[in-house]
Amino acid sequence: MIVLAVASWSGCSTVPVTGRSQLTLLSPSEEMQLGLTSFEQLKKETPISKDAAANALVQKVGKRIAAVAGPDMPNAQWEFVVFDSKDANAFCLPGGKVGVYLGILPVTKDEAGLATVIGHEVAHAVARHGGERVSEAMVIQGLGNLLGAGLSKTDPAWQAVGATAFGVTTTLGRELPHSRDQESEADQIGLMYMARAGYDPEAAVKFWQRFAEYNQGQGGSTPVFLRTHPSDETRIRKLQEWMPAAKAQYRPAN
Repeated sequence: MIVLAVASWSGCSTVPVTGRSQLTLLSPSEEMQLGLTSFEQLKKETPISKDAAANALVQKVGKRIAAVAGPDMPNAQWEFVVFDSKDANAFCLPGGKVGVYLGILPVTKDEAGLATVIGHEVAHAVARHGGERVSEAMVIQGLGNLLGAGLSKTDPAWQAVGATAFGVTTTLGRELPHSRDQESEADQIGLMYMARAGYDPEAAVKFWQRFAEYNQGQGGSTPVFLRTHPSDETRIRKLQEWMPAAKAQYRPAN
């Protein structure tokens, strides 16, 4: 019953570049508002970098990537902010709000390396990955409620077993694999965007090789099936598979 209700209520959209169909229970405007609100709050809570060179570089690369991604997300409110953090990370919120941490710049190394990161983050926004995750969580919660109702008259011990089994199954069987798939999709879309923006897509492979070295230096290793992101080796291999298509769209910038 719940599956039929979701199917009748939800809309399916198509991800640009990859053509994948996705479940979206939020409207684009609802999704964008969530992103705008969260980003404004984050800017109040997290120090913004005053490094003029870093800000200029991020703005330059961000605008070039946004220009080629614009047709795929015409209502975006693009904003690129450098946060004063040593974390080697970046993120994007729905609506086109991109945050870059200072700590990732030594790993990006140059403009093309940064284009790899920003292209990936912009791709998340264009592909509406945030709204898709919220939609998936709503469906999983609904299924969990349905399971709980079905077990409500059973022994409490069995209710606990059912809830635990459901949680493990949905996390390992759906949520984490889907997160890794989204990350891989963002890699693919971002690779095309950086190529269209005039950045050599080969730089993406070099960046991930550097990032793999950085991760090794941080120590620790999480099994792939428990990760939200693909392994660095997997990302590099897939980027190499997509490279011919990206090269076909690459036109060096003047």
